[in-house]
Amino acid sequence: MATLKSIYRYPVKGLSPESLPAVGLEVGQTLPADRKYAIENGPSGFDPAAPAYLPKTRFLMLMRNERLATLDTHYDDASHVLTIRGEGRKLARGDLATKEGRLAIEAFFRRFMPKELNGAPKVLEADGHSFSDVSAKVVSIINLASVAAIETMVGQPVHPLRFRANLYVEGWPAWSELDWVGQQIAIGDARVKVTKRIMRCAATNVDPEIGIRDLQIPATLMRTFQHADCGIYARVIDGGEIKPGDAINL
Repeated sequence: MATLKSIYRYPVKGLSPESLPAVGLEVGQTLPADRKYAIENGPSGFDPAAPAYLPKTRFLMLMRNERLATLDTHYDDASHVLTIRGEGRKLARGDLATKEGRLAIEAFFRRFMPKELNGAPKVLEADGHSFSDVSAKVVSIINLASVAAIETMVGQPVHPLRFRANLYVEGWPAWSELDWVGQQIAIGDARVKVTKRIMRCAATNVDPEIGIRDLQIPATLMRTFQHADCGIYARVIDGGEIKPGDAINL
């Protein structure tokens, strides 16, 4: 029997994950507040009045900006306050629902990574929009046995959070999830339908704890399997609460 090991969301695209003790999934939606915000890296063309999918290269993100992994961030849903910590201290704090709060966060990124900016950084948000790596609203799932198989390939530990997934599952055979596109999975009180495999990018090469690019995971997958897929996207088709320890059935 497979079980849900852990749940994570990423309130700001490219910044640190937040572990959740439980979450309510809604039909056709991401996890609440997952990728709710993004930091524009120079003019992106994003229109909050008509939000649409844009490639992640328009924003600050780990594929190119590994220093982001050195930051510890927390977003409070009730107050909309984002707190950024690093080097053992608080570095910035701002209410993302206010102009002043967004300016405080933008000023921090101008100071923190000036050489990596293509223009003025800007906090982006639009009601109901998720700055996901795909246009559809989905949850991302990682099989921990597949991560263990990658560890064998590269000959060293691989932190599961390199894959920046929402749900981490234990009990599935390694790589079995890649064959489940189109199938349904029951998780706790919810049900999801697998929509596609996740092709990994260079963000997985970054150690999520120290912000150093120290592995070549997509290249290793390509050499081994002739593809760089690890993990799956799924669309919520029946809502309900899920929590770590819940049984998962295909």
